[in-house]
Amino acid sequence: MKRVARTFVLPLAALCIVFGLKSPAQQTSADAGQLDVVLKKMDEAAANFRSTQADFEWDTYQKVIDEVDDVETGTISYRRAGREIEMMAEVKKAGSTLATLKPEPKSVLFSEGKIRMYQPKVDQVTVYDVGKNRADVESYLVLGFGGSGHDLQKSWDVTYLGPETVSGVATAKLQLVPKSQKVRNTYKQIILWIDLERGISVQQQAFQPQGDYKLAKYSNIQVNGKKIPDEVFKLKTTGKTQTVSTGG
Repeated sequence: MKRVARTFVLPLAALCIVFGLKSPAQQTSADAGQLDVVLKKMDEAAANFRSTQADFEWDTYQKVIDEVDDVETGTISYRRAGREIEMMAEVKKAGSTLATLKPEPKSVLFSEGKIRMYQPKVDQVTVYDVGKNRADVESYLVLGFGGSGHDLQKSWDVTYLGPETVSGVATAKLQLVPKSQKVRNTYKQIILWIDLERGISVQQQAFQPQGDYKLAKYSNIQVNGKKIPDEVFKLKTTGKTQTVSTGG
């Protein structure tokens, strides 16, 4: 589960001090009211959700070297398929500050309870069957994109941190702390920046227990635009592609 979560999408008291975050007990009645407004906006967006496409930049910070050592850019697509949501991330460019790491373009598809990652350089598809962790994985994937606001409170302690402008977009900053110890073993907390007009996430930051984090920035977001072709949600493999499988 940890390995799958780190592919994507990332002591609490110390983090609260360092990043100026709040505990639910510190919420004022005004904060609670603002939180409810934001969650209702997300509920509305989820009810009307059909598809989303966006450009992304994923920055990975490593605490041990105290810097961002991995930057990936590309496009991401979501669509509702019956009661489920499918996702395809196309990593077009990747780079690392560490000479020992050589990130490369790849495609990551989530569909039918499985994550499939295609690496064209080695012409290999790695299949992760998330199995009993499917609900957890799906909850990560739809954070801010097609997921209901109030449903967040079933699995997370959600705290309103205030307004913030991100790349010219007025957002509400939300702190999510997982209620499940199993999830806390992967993510201590996740920060969402929710577009106040559209009820979707424009930025996410996921903190791991050891202090590493992944910052995801989204731009050129198209919500419920023209139908996304089925081909977008298919891996572009070759006749010689090897497939390997691993458990969730």
